Amino acid sequence: QVQLVESGGGLVQAGGSLRLSCAASGRTFSSYTMAWFRQAPGKEREFVGAISLSGIGTNYVDSVKGRFVISRDNAKNTVYLQMNSLKPEDTAVYYCAATRGSWYVTEWTKYDYWGQGTQVTVSS
Repeated sequence: QVQLVESGGGLVQAGGSLRLSCAASGRTFSSYTMAWFRQAPGKEREFVGAISLSGIGTNYVDSVKGRFVISRDNAKNTVYLQMNSLKPEDTAVYYCAATRGSWYVTEWTKYDYWGQGTQVTVSS
């Protein structure tokens, strides 16, 4: 069982940056692929990016490549999402999620554990 708690969301102007954090409970954090998803009002939940167990492998949706960076600190049981050059279309609730599957997995139904979400709003 893994419990996930996101933090770091907020309101930022276009072009700005935010860093989201996701703290996980339990001693098996390093056994899970971690990912970030987002969901805007009226839209389906969208894969943002994932990171491998060691942190070496990462996978991003095309729309955030070059702007967002996922990292993890297994000693702190925490995964991060650094978001730069934010755009209004990045506005959404951001969720972190965990799976024992591969970091290539992008389907939200394949992830077993979810945080409660944190709101990110980017103003134009």
